[in-house]
Amino acid sequence: MISAETREIIYNGLWKQNPGIVQLLGLCPLLAISNTVVNSLSLGLATTLVMAVASGSVSLVRNFIPHEIRLPTFVLIIAALVTVVQLLMNAYVHPLYLVLGIFIPLITTNCIVLARVETFASKRSTSHSVLDALMMGLGLTLVLVVLGALREVAGKGTLFSGLDLALGPAAREWVVTVLPDYQGFLLAVLPPGAFLGLGLLIALKNWIEGMRAPRPAQLTHALQG
Repeated sequence: MISAETREIIYNGLWKQNPGIVQLLGLCPLLAISNTVVNSLSLGLATTLVMAVASGSVSLVRNFIPHEIRLPTFVLIIAALVTVVQLLMNAYVHPLYLVLGIFIPLITTNCIVLARVETFASKRSTSHSVLDALMMGLGLTLVLVVLGALREVAGKGTLFSGLDLALGPAAREWVVTVLPDYQGFLLAVLPPGAFLGLGLLIALKNWIEGMRAPRPAQLTHALQG
């Protein structure tokens, strides 16, 4: 049986406090690298991995870190994990590593990573800290992937372009052509397209929240009942 606290952590990470469309944290990679689904998913999963391990590590040693040096210590832990991820990607998915470029080491300074370590992992149990980091990371990854899909379809008319960078030349056959003979829309793959796409996702979430909110008549009926 899933506890109420666990359900709240999952709900907050994936929807209520989603870092991409609610907290608006980590906008640099979200806007810059989300021009394809593959790039978005790769960076999102790398960020999620760093967040989960960093949060778990900080939660384990939080009682041994002096309050005065907690932030430098947190950054040091995050930077060490990012370096490991960077070296692994360089070794095993080098073409994708070259495409993502500077945005991999920039995970170290990503606001969402440090924010969850400081506000949650440094005060909570290890299991809840790891779960919170996973949900926040997956929430960000979901926004990245949806935004990447929108931009890739609008900009190139395809989905999963560049999959061969991660899985090898054979994966080129897995690219889906959504719009045949499409000439492309340059704005969609440029940073302004990312701003427009993110704005649409934020508007969609607000619309869904508005539809789910109880109407005044419903509130009156509930109060009278």
